[in-house]
Amino acid sequence: MKIAISSKTKSIKGEISDVFGRCPYFVIVEIKGNEMKEIEVIENKSIDQAGGAGVSTSQLVAEKGVEAVITGNVGPRALDIFKQFNIKVYLGKGKIEEEVRKLMEGKLEVGEGDKGCEDCPHNPEKK
Repeated sequence: MKIAISSKTKSIKGEISDVFGRCPYFVIVEIKGNEMKEIEVIENKSIDQAGGAGVSTSQLVAEKGVEAVITGNVGPRALDIFKQFNIKVYLGKGKIEEEVRKLMEGKLEVGEGDKGCEDCPHNPEKK
């Protein structure tokens, strides 16, 4: 399974970005069995885009063949693209490596709602 995580830094030891479309980096982790194997970091070139950053970044990670995304928040247009590619969206915060482990253990909840994660019942700001 391949996962893309919105990141504030270029490291799996870094923090998850609160935003998806305008995060500085994506850490892409391939999980095999119960282990994190290949790790790739890509720069988000859409960070300063005037509009549509969520759409272009969701297409970027979809092209990487990811099956899931972990982020702090994702907008409705990006969420639509993820639905088209059957990519699950998980809400996470804190350290990337810890949240990936939670996902591997089945402890992260899937973000839902067709208006994006900002309206999702799992959003920490909604609790």
